[in-house]
Amino acid sequence: MITKRIIPCMDVRDGRVVKGVNFKGIRDVSDPVDLAEYYYENGADELVFYDITASVEKRLLFTEVLKAVARHIFIPLTVGGGIHSAEDIDQVLKCGADKVSVNSGVIDNPDLIREAAKRYGNQCVVLSMDVKRAGTGYHLFRNGGREDTGIDAVEWAKMSEADGAGELVVNSIDTDGVRKGFDLRMLQTICENVSIPVIASGGAGNMNHFSELFHSVPDVDAALAASIFHFKEVKIPELKRHLENEQIKIRL
Repeated sequence: MITKRIIPCMDVRDGRVVKGVNFKGIRDVSDPVDLAEYYYENGADELVFYDITASVEKRLLFTEVLKAVARHIFIPLTVGGGIHSAEDIDQVLKCGADKVSVNSGVIDNPDLIREAAKRYGNQCVVLSMDVKRAGTGYHLFRNGGREDTGIDAVEWAKMSEADGAGELVVNSIDTDGVRKGFDLRMLQTICENVSIPVIASGGAGNMNHFSELFHSVPDVDAALAASIFHFKEVKIPELKRHLENEQIKIRL
């Protein structure tokens, strides 16, 4: 059995970690360097860092903040926001990222995943998907969940894997920040259609939601959350002990 990963997510705007509900109502949380150090010292398996307005503002993410975070942690760091070209990816990797998350940039530049995977390896390329229910299916959204692309999310995941994405972060806009549990049906549908690792995002409200996720959708490789970790409602060491007690293989 593959060890499941617990991954805090830091959404950064104007150099500060922020959080909202359903991608709205953004509020200030913390300094990203301080928060990253806290997660590293408390057993996070990886860390995800998103500059949430970089794509909307059509600029590259805050590289100085990224460099500062990378200097203080020694776990895998995935970074996204404003990534539109292989040159953007190169800059982010040089600033200390281990993996680069692409989202809106792939919609504008369909060759980006293929080019990045060829240049840096599949393991460096993460496709981040903001997904919302649309009728009986699921649509891909862009620009921080603001714009419905009309693209079928399952087909997008399959195509991105074929192009060379090494991992998927699948975030449910419907459950994001609501804290009533992960979108199990949507995650199961994605997992049934791809073979690369899937990271579940959006909806965690307590420790039982993590065990429910890993038991209900065993093909999910990792769980990502923000609010409950940021505000210390759930602490990662306690969560991992809970998961171990639930017979879920985890790195303690």
